[in-house]
This record gives sequence, C-alpha cells and structure tokens, in this order.
Amino acid sequence: MCENMVKTLTIKDSVYNKLMELKRENESFSDLFERLAKCKNSRQLLVRLRGSVDFKDKDQMLSEIYASREERRY
Repeated sequence: MCENMVKTLTIKDSVYNKLMELKRENESFSDLFERLAKCKNSRQLLVRLRGSVDFKDKDQMLSEIYASREERRY
C-alpha cells in the first residue's frame, strides 16, 4: 500500500473545530491523526484529549459506556 495515498474525509463543522483546537502550530491533519493514533489505549487517548471535548450529560455518557462494555463481554 502506498504510504502517500490521499483520502478525503467528511466531518461535521463541530468536529473540525475541535480538531483545530488539538492541532499544533505547523502540524498537518495527517500528523495530528498519527499522533492521536499512537495512543496505545483508550485511557491514554482520553488523557491527550482532556479539556478539548465538552460533555452535555456526563452521567448518560458513562451509562452508555458501561452498557457497551457489558454487551462486548457476552
């Protein structure tokens, strides 16, 4: 597979704005995605993203996460 293949992604404006906040000066989106993808686990990624995402209903979000974990166990 060619490493320099170009892909087009479609994202919502709100997601784009959040990514722009995470993106470092002089960093391309490819570099940003690569940096985020290097996280070895979900906790590490969340730590890197801390403060960049606003949650409307934290309790509902946690409830959905726990339910999803239970589904994967069976």
